[in-house]
Amino acid sequence: MPQIENSTINDIPEIFRLYRLASDYQRQKQTVVVWPEFAPELVETEIAENRQWKLLIEGKVACVWATTFSDEQIWEERNKDAAIYIHRIATNPDFRGQNFVAIIVKWAKEYALQHNLDYVRLDTIGNNTKLIEHYTNAGFDFLGIFGLKDTTGLPDHYHNAPAALFQLRAS
Repeated sequence: MPQIENSTINDIPEIFRLYRLASDYQRQKQTVVVWPEFAPELVETEIAENRQWKLLIEGKVACVWATTFSDEQIWEERNKDAAIYIHRIATNPDFRGQNFVAIIVKWAKEYALQHNLDYVRLDTIGNNTKLIEHYTNAGFDFLGIFGLKDTTGLPDHYHNAPAALFQLRAS
């Protein structure tokens, strides 16, 4: 049975290993956008604020992701809604193909309801048709692809491509 818990400082090497493997996989699949190297401070802050998560299977990190409660540069006027935003889902290749997005969706909906949030949201960069299909199959409504007006301070992969936005109601 998978367990979901907050990542700790001790998980940082594994988180960055999974990010590098995800970037390599994106390059191999020739996706529209490849993740850059993320700043260690970004993950350290998420861990300190209990917003970096891991899914464990038999004690091994099978998947990681981050959350936030505001994402104004990406969601613009929609950011006023009460929502949890999911970022950087990275799967351990040893566990690929187990549909962790469905597990994360179930967890996120429960988390949102416990914290009086109306939506679970996520984005992907560029017109990645396979990922769009994957997220819609997981229950998300695809809202469309939008150019970002201000990418200052966002990770590099947001700077040169539009964002595909997804949401689902928590209830």
